[in-house]
Amino acid sequence: MAEPSLLPSLAAAGLVPGAGLLADLIPATFAPTTRLDVVFASPPSGEAAAVDLGATLFRSRQCARPPRVSFAPEGGDPGPATYLLVMADPDAPTPDDPKFAFWRHYVVRGLRAAAAAAVDDDDDDETQVLTEYLGPGPKEDSKPHCYLSLLYREPPGGLRGLARADVGGDAFVERRSFAPAAFAARHGLVLVAANWMRCAADRWTE
Repeated sequence: MAEPSLLPSLAAAGLVPGAGLLADLIPATFAPTTRLDVVFASPPSGEAAAVDLGATLFRSRQCARPPRVSFAPEGGDPGPATYLLVMADPDAPTPDDPKFAFWRHYVVRGLRAAAAAAVDDDDDDETQVLTEYLGPGPKEDSKPHCYLSLLYREPPGGLRGLARADVGGDAFVERRSFAPAAFAARHGLVLVAANWMRCAADRWTE
């Protein structure tokens, strides 16, 4: 089941699908067909911190490790579909000057419905990390950034031929100015779900 509050929460935050800069992130035709759950396990306690439609998390103490993701089958039918996850920041380097949007933090292919697990980069035939996880990095003097986790249905047969180089490099500056919508169109991906959070520096206050 899709999350009915997703699109209103995005609109309330000014993250309007298909509008302005966001046209390169979320297409205007986006209609979620499942719910995406994203949970960070925070060291050292292991306490879970869930991403929940704009809730604020903190950079190092909650988001340092890759999240666990899970989602229900679309329409209740497990089927053979595989999915690709992108985590991107539209507020890089700051919300007031997002000249490096969209910053690519994490890309994983070959995910399957109802599999709640962290992803191991073992380059197997199923799940594969295409961009190593880079935790959120808002500066101490910056407003919190928005971070969107986007789930795409892969084309039939999956994307086993997709290489890291097809997504982009893992080096810090190579991650900026990524265009998820164009990437999705190029590889036959269909956006089916999203979730988002705000993330602040550990000592940030209003």
